[in-house]
Amino acid sequence: MTSKILLEDIKIYAYHGVLPEEKILGTYYLVNAEISADLWKATQTDNLSDTVNYAEINTLIHEEMKIPSELMEHVAGRIMERIAKTFASVSHIKCKITKTNPPMPGEMHGVSVEFEKRFE
Repeated sequence: MTSKILLEDIKIYAYHGVLPEEKILGTYYLVNAEISADLWKATQTDNLSDTVNYAEINTLIHEEMKIPSELMEHVAGRIMERIAKTFASVSHIKCKITKTNPPMPGEMHGVSVEFEKRFE
């Protein structure tokens, strides 16, 4: 049995980027996380300890986004590793981070990186 918890479009102001001004000015990022685990027991018990606490995942994501990095890839990797280490029942994580206002010419909704990894 596999079930998923999805945190969608968490909007966070952060200071990631290679350019010096990105570290000073910052911009908004959207973070999406899809966490797979067997959560069936929680459907029977109605007990928070039998699931993956998405409020804790949200806090963890905010904590990792506070740590400035040059690459969004680095931030995504840190987020995924922390989720996996915090919740042993997690079997798969997909994480997408979108920089909503990248310092590039042209009109766009943003630039994203997305990673998926199986944890056993």
